[in-house]
Amino acid sequence: MIESIQLDKSSSKHLYIQLYLQLRGLIEDSKLKEHTKLPPIRKLSKSLGVNNVTIVNAYNLLEEENLVYKKVGSGTFVAAQNLVEDREDIYLDEEVYIDEDIKFIEEREEMEDVEKLINFATAAPTPDLFPITPFKRLLNKVLDRDRGYAFGYQKSQGYLPLRQSISEYIKRYNIESNIDEIQIVSGAQQGIDILAKTFLDYGDTVFVERPTYPGAISVFKSRRANIIDIPMKRDGIDIEVLEAELAKEKPKFLYLMPNYQNPTGYSYSQEKKERILELAKEHDLLIIEDDCLSDLNYGNSNNLSLKSLSDNGRVIYIKSFSKIFMPGLRLAFLIIPERYFNDILLSKYMSDIFTDGLVQRVLDLYFREEIWEDQISKLRQTYQKRYKVMINTLHKYLPQRVKFTTPAGGLNLWLELPENISGKKLHQKALKLGINIAPGEVFYYSQKKENRVRLSIAAVTGEQIERGVKSLAKLIEDELDEESYHWDNSIMPLV
Repeated sequence: MIESIQLDKSSSKHLYIQLYLQLRGLIEDSKLKEHTKLPPIRKLSKSLGVNNVTIVNAYNLLEEENLVYKKVGSGTFVAAQNLVEDREDIYLDEEVYIDEDIKFIEEREEMEDVEKLINFATAAPTPDLFPITPFKRLLNKVLDRDRGYAFGYQKSQGYLPLRQSISEYIKRYNIESNIDEIQIVSGAQQGIDILAKTFLDYGDTVFVERPTYPGAISVFKSRRANIIDIPMKRDGIDIEVLEAELAKEKPKFLYLMPNYQNPTGYSYSQEKKERILELAKEHDLLIIEDDCLSDLNYGNSNNLSLKSLSDNGRVIYIKSFSKIFMPGLRLAFLIIPERYFNDILLSKYMSDIFTDGLVQRVLDLYFREEIWEDQISKLRQTYQKRYKVMINTLHKYLPQRVKFTTPAGGLNLWLELPENISGKKLHQKALKLGINIAPGEVFYYSQKKENRVRLSIAAVTGEQIERGVKSLAKLIEDELDEESYHWDNSIMPLV
């Protein structure tokens, strides 16, 4: 059956997505039986004429969908199937997959240099923004100071001095937390996964924003949760809908991003933040607050977290350093109400025992030597300049029928295209021009809006923003011109 797989290198769909979809189809149709061993990576890559990373990425996606399982030293095998989800668009389902467009460009050999890609899709900083010099100095300092201990086993809760540094650091966010409430995790994605493993059983209900971060949706789907998404407004989640759903359902938790929400960039009003905490108290509702961008405030907006307000122990706070440090280091932390501490610590231990100890020790020195503030300041200044260019350029070039809200900070802008223009189609056309954007539909669990697009300023220069937005505007205008040739039934009189 594997022999039937064919990859179209001229297609706009990534090679590893093509492979993933075909293998998934064979598994769903029972043409690959349970516990069948898939071909070794090198053998299949040679057979298909692609590089190893294509096979690895396809197998990883199958594993995330619980379609296969891996045995160390033996290979990858077809898993027993229970429920198969529709994941055709998983190639944009999380930041790591969005970034895989770079590999796609390399495989297609459509560009001489990856740097020519104008990447509005990723929210990860470019390598030139990484604090390499101080990191190298502090890394050597840790190695000289701690020697082999830096590589030893760490406590699952995290390196104690780092937790002490974080406890001091978060006071500037008006958050008071003792070191016992802080749990170090390997990135926000792991934090979400650990919380899902702690609180969700098969069929449990979880509330999320609509649209929201796809990585969270993937985790909740993997736990077979009943996901109810509450629509977002420009000042936060729709409170009336939230109240109505709380009257009908008892969710295990509500997952949200109150400041510079991903993907919309919207921030919750103070009134809504307070009302959400009131509802949490009324319904004994647990809230998971995901905060990775509140440092990037470009104005005087109120970007206080829910955790900084009187949360009465009902908020679990996640803060990632990926967007403001180095994404590959995978560091984040949770602030956990005391009653959940032991359960979450166990879930962390079962996930990977502990987070990289050497990186924790280096980050601790960043805080203690106040280098962290320099890095935040540098990023804020850089992103604010890009932000201003992006806003001015959008106003200058976009057709008036394209709508967007100017956020007060963060990295993302959310575009609402005319109703008949597909964000996915625009993504495909833009990619052929060397411009990568994130189609809005991948950020939805239900009631997908196909005419939405997310643009990020994280990995583009001012010149790239100007050139990229101008090209996108031209593509949109071309789509509008095509649309104008279609007969519009809305102008017909009602009879």
